[in-house]
Amino acid sequence: MRLLVTGGAGFIGANYVRRRLATHPDDSVVVLDKLTYAGRRENLRDAPEGGFELIEADIADRDAVRGAIEGCDAVVNFAAESHVDRSITSPGEFITTDVFGAFVLLEAAREAGIRHLQVSTDEVYGSIEDGSFTERSPIDPSSPYSASKAGGDLIVQAFQRTYGADALICRASNNYGPFQHPEKLIPLCILNALAGDPLPVYGDGMQVRNWLFVEDNCAAIDAVLELGAAGEVYNVGGPDELPNIDTVREILELCDRDESLVEFVTDRPGHDRRYSLASDKVKALGWAPEVGFREGLARTVDWYRDNAWWWEPIRSGEYREYYERQYGRALG
Repeated sequence: MRLLVTGGAGFIGANYVRRRLATHPDDSVVVLDKLTYAGRRENLRDAPEGGFELIEADIADRDAVRGAIEGCDAVVNFAAESHVDRSITSPGEFITTDVFGAFVLLEAAREAGIRHLQVSTDEVYGSIEDGSFTERSPIDPSSPYSASKAGGDLIVQAFQRTYGADALICRASNNYGPFQHPEKLIPLCILNALAGDPLPVYGDGMQVRNWLFVEDNCAAIDAVLELGAAGEVYNVGGPDELPNIDTVREILELCDRDESLVEFVTDRPGHDRRYSLASDKVKALGWAPEVGFREGLARTVDWYRDNAWWWEPIRSGEYREYYERQYGRALG
């Protein structure tokens, strides 16, 4: 196959490109990425040489998308503004990429007559006190980020129902693993712990997340791409749920730090209390998560400890200004 992977220089997208080329060595991949602060060429540094082509462009650019999609057999759309905190201060950027960009990509895929897989998030469902969301649960987004992703999902479903487009959706729980930008909870806390900086924890830290190792998510995406039915939604949940404060404590232990570094900060507006996904549909395609949270977190800590070349330029750049604005203190 020849795949167009949009957002393929971002965290999940780059992990997917590497995995796809490793498991399907005869495939070729066209990566289309805007190369924002979170989409970096460095994320693809260890991808097989010659297996992919990188095009720097915006998925909201119709001409760029039509050019990139030519000759491709399917599209996997990872392209998104994805950080909830940034969506609260700059919602317009999220709507442009996550809604209008998804529309542009769907139009191009429909014109080309190829499959479009939308990579989405459990956050479109909102918060759930007990039990787990299924694909039939109503969407109820709480943040500009989750609302923009829900908007993209609805356009996908509308294109399938109205035009018969070969389009479908994967909604995953919180991913973690190598190459994740340190604005997100796990890499933020790992790098702060390694540096001896305080670890900011929103509110009481009892927000529950359903953690999914990124490589497991990439395997699920491949299963849905190859075996999923057009018009369907597939939830991809991780094997473990735990409160954020327990995640932070696990990180401190793995980094040989104590809880004196924990710093509780004012909670995020509209912060969802708990996410949980039922994954029966994707498991029926033959997928199951292979990496438990303790193993995956240990592997992730080791990766950040061993790859300062990747994260040092981030922590010394724009991220420092963002961090100070967000948490009211400078990085050490």
